[in-house]
Amino acid sequence: MAKYSVEMLDSTFGALADGTRRAILERLSDGESTVGDLARPFDMSLPAVSKHLTVLEQAGLIVRRTDGRLRRCRLAPGSMSAAADWIERHRAFWGGQFDRLEEFFVSNTEEVRGK
Repeated sequence: MAKYSVEMLDSTFGALADGTRRAILERLSDGESTVGDLARPFDMSLPAVSKHLTVLEQAGLIVRRTDGRLRRCRLAPGSMSAAADWIERHRAFWGGQFDRLEEFFVSNTEEVRGK
């Protein structure tokens, strides 16, 4: 069984529920960035972007550090492993359910056509 806590998953999925935060994570997948650079493409204030970064940081998805006057952000290594494990476990279950449902429809369609 995968090791994860409900609180950790709630925090991760809550952080991922917002499009702005997903876009920030996408930008950070290219490497470390300053808060100003992360804020640039969004039509919102720097404090609003900072709130999004706080949510990501509290979820353990990013790490922020101060470099002189600059605040830099980067992805936290392994931060999504618990969520990925949870998704994979459920994907395997639902994949099997969909396969069985398809088999059911195919067999019943063949029966209907045969009558």
